[in-house]
Amino acid sequence: MLYQIGKSTLNLVKLIEGFGAFIVFQIQLLPLFFKNLRFKLIFKEIGIIGIGTTGVVVLTAFFTGMVMVIQLYSGFHQFGIDAFIGYTVFLSIAKELGPVFGALMLVSRAVSAMAAELGTMRVTEQIDAIETLALDSKEILIIPKIIATIISLPILVIIFDFVGNISAFFISTYVLEINPITYQNIIMQNLLFSDIYSGVIKAFIFGYIVSSIGTYMGYITSGGAKGVGMATTKAVVFAAVAIFMFNYLISSLFLMLGW
Repeated sequence: MLYQIGKSTLNLVKLIEGFGAFIVFQIQLLPLFFKNLRFKLIFKEIGIIGIGTTGVVVLTAFFTGMVMVIQLYSGFHQFGIDAFIGYTVFLSIAKELGPVFGALMLVSRAVSAMAAELGTMRVTEQIDAIETLALDSKEILIIPKIIATIISLPILVIIFDFVGNISAFFISTYVLEINPITYQNIIMQNLLFSDIYSGVIKAFIFGYIVSSIGTYMGYITSGGAKGVGMATTKAVVFAAVAIFMFNYLISSLFLMLGW
């Protein structure tokens, strides 16, 4: 019993220590966002992270919109409020599902690749070689990835919102035979601008969080090939958990602000 208590306590201390090291690392990165930005690398990373993730985001959004309509129809139809399906779907996708699912797809497609790439460079001493040339490896390897993710994710979320709502509209009107004019009018009458930009604000925050976690886990990798695998796994798990945790915190804040 004492062994288990001691082991759990040490694991908790290690977790707190690791979180503290992560915060210190992010503070050290802050000055690098304001000097010597390498735009060529940033655009290259946008191509890898943003454009490379667009396909999976479009597919996810397409099927998410269709599934939501089918599930909502069974409940809304009982009360004769089928026309409100469109507004409910639009609100759900724009405020919650768009930023969350978009960020999760980016984590699975790009953040894991960040951690694996930087982890491989660390264990093969490529990062040490960059430092030997009197270059800042963080400025070259980490900052472009974070900036590219912050730029790419809001665009991906907007694409997710558009595709998800288009697929929901077609399923509602052509399969479930809901009046398309009523469907659109209810959305236009009840939709607020804050319903749209709140999801985009979340995307900016999620972009920073997931990219900072992915790059950090890769940058501090040790232990050879096994360490790279562990770093990639940790990056994906921690980033996914962080998305759900911060989604709740940001949604609570928006509720307090009346957004």
